[in-house]
Amino acid sequence: MEIIGYIGAVLMGLSLGLIGGGGSILTVPILVYLFGVDAVLATAYSLFIVGLTSLIGSFSHMRMGNIHWRTALVFGIPSIVAVFATRAWLVPALPDPLFSLGGTAVSKALGMLILFASLMVAAAYSMIREPKAAASGSDGAMAFNYPLILGEGLVVGTITGLVGAGGGFLIIPALVLLARLPMKQAVGTSLIIIAAKSLIGFTGDLKGDEVIDWNFLLLFSAIAIGGIIAGSILSERIPNEKLKPAFGWFVLVMGIYIIGRELSNLS
Repeated sequence: MEIIGYIGAVLMGLSLGLIGGGGSILTVPILVYLFGVDAVLATAYSLFIVGLTSLIGSFSHMRMGNIHWRTALVFGIPSIVAVFATRAWLVPALPDPLFSLGGTAVSKALGMLILFASLMVAAAYSMIREPKAAASGSDGAMAFNYPLILGEGLVVGTITGLVGAGGGFLIIPALVLLARLPMKQAVGTSLIIIAAKSLIGFTGDLKGDEVIDWNFLLLFSAIAIGGIIAGSILSERIPNEKLKPAFGWFVLVMGIYIIGRELSNLS
């Protein structure tokens, strides 16, 4: 199973390199189901893996000038604050079990997996559906909607903190529609935002009493980084419009499978 898990790490990196998002949504299921990592700890591991992988992937976008730093700050700062606060205080404060359903206790780990799988379904929908006119973010003058960008940053940061996903599928549409960035700039800017908020969010889990397998974490991250480098190279040859829906269907099946599996364990 571990070999399959490391193959999954490559696929996760490939997706980030090819389409600028989506791959991180696979990290938690890979850690939980293929490596047997506890679901709550897996969300922390995912933040580190996704953050480091996105940071490496953003370097090529820096060289090409595909990062709009002003937007990254406006969106990134509230997102970073939200993800750190969520990991440092909200997640530890959640009761375990969360609640009882028909006499069956719903644990914190189960609740986070169900929330994560629901997010996978939403991410899949955003990747499968036909994109609306991309021109809305291409040639128009830069027009910041600051309240919406700040609000979106807070929401995405909170979601990232809860489930350990980078949130690229939420960030990229926000940057295109609210900041009117061209798609390539939106992808590059998204990667740097994901890197900053994920890595800083991970520090919210470092309180001195955690047990983190750094050897495993660094090995998994190194393999994922290899995937994102390969994905960045392949992205120049493979049409994004064909890859994104195919990956979306895969994520949809995975999300439905996780929901079905976890809910069946309640019965």
